[in-house]
Amino acid sequence: MQLYTRSAGTGLPVVLLHAFPLSSAMWLAQREGLAGSCRVITPDLRGFGGSRLGDDEPSVEVMADDVARVLDAEGIDRAVVGGLSMGGYVTMAFCRRHPDRLLGVILASTKAGPDTEPVRDNRERIAQAVLADGNDVLVTDVLPTLIGPTTRQRRAMVFGRVKGLVQSAPPQAVAWAQRAMAARPDSFDTLGALKVPTLVLVGEEDELAPLSEGEAMARAVPDSRVEVIPKAGHLTAVEQPEAFNAAVERFLSSELASGSRPRE
Repeated sequence: MQLYTRSAGTGLPVVLLHAFPLSSAMWLAQREGLAGSCRVITPDLRGFGGSRLGDDEPSVEVMADDVARVLDAEGIDRAVVGGLSMGGYVTMAFCRRHPDRLLGVILASTKAGPDTEPVRDNRERIAQAVLADGNDVLVTDVLPTLIGPTTRQRRAMVFGRVKGLVQSAPPQAVAWAQRAMAARPDSFDTLGALKVPTLVLVGEEDELAPLSEGEAMARAVPDSRVEVIPKAGHLTAVEQPEAFNAAVERFLSSELASGSRPRE
């Protein structure tokens, strides 16, 4: 499976993996804003955007292997790999399966623990509803949790853009991704084994992955820092792109100076 990918810039490779149920279109401000300091690579995870879904069983591990093939296709040995929400789950799976390919890790608006049973049940409910009736359930049940109150009240165009991306998500991919996320394992041991610098980003207004989740991940990683993005809900990179990009640039310049290598 080869993923459709949008890239910009040159230099240090930074792979950014999108949230559910969006696509790499959500990273527009990062491709524009970070391209001066690194090579930004933003794949569409399988089934979303320009990438095919394929026939594999739902799994974040499968998605992580797709990302490794992106690096192969781009001729990249090691990269900074990061993701937001679902993209964070895939990033942690990548850390498990391809630790030798990491220069650094970015975990935004995500969490390391597995789903509780009620959350898994809700994912399956949404998967079945989307397959039966289309994306209305995403607009009513998922969209309100993605955006913080500041964005809803003050940034109507951003809210409208996110709504459009949610509405355009392919139902088969939505259901597959929900089931992949529901089956994901606990990743705290994975984080504890990391040998590269890690940035944890949390939206100040995020109720899905609040600061307590970010702090728990950071405590598990030997070399990490947490930054809070003000006035942002779950989609930090979309709601407050300047603050998000600035945090990433600080991380790249301070923790990943040219020539740095993972700790042994």
